[in-house]
Amino acid sequence: MEGLSFFVGVIGNIISVLMFLAPVPTFWRIVKHRSTEDFESLPYVCTLLNSSLWTYYGIIKSRELLVATVNGFGATVEIIYLCLFLIYAPAKMRVKTAILIGTLDVGFLAAAILATWLALLGDTRIVAIGFICAGLNIIMYGSPLVAMFLHYCCHGIIAGKG
Repeated sequence: MEGLSFFVGVIGNIISVLMFLAPVPTFWRIVKHRSTEDFESLPYVCTLLNSSLWTYYGIIKSRELLVATVNGFGATVEIIYLCLFLIYAPAKMRVKTAILIGTLDVGFLAAAILATWLALLGDTRIVAIGFICAGLNIIMYGSPLVAMFLHYCCHGIIAGKG
């Protein structure tokens, strides 16, 4: 059974790597046009936070090497994306992105690690970080669905299509 679990984990990691690499065409376009155009940085800032927390979870929980490595890879990729975004973004967007990175990817991440490291022990720490990660996953993957729903619902009603 442990072999099957590892095999499924490897398949999950392959899928995760592909997910982390999905924005490559977007960033190729940003570099090619030397502009972020109308792209937003928030998804990449949130994915960096999510990947960083999952990496921490994988490090503190024993036998979770696959979780730590794939999310460490994801965090590295997101850092590259955000560096490119900061290079090619207009000044206002650059400032907004830097504030988001400072607040979420540095501030919130540091607060979560310090709070769980200083206030919790053993399995309680692992469970707390797991809940934070799961909550962020729900928000991160659910927010585009909410945005899509609001766009079609509200715009459709306003335009008389609803």
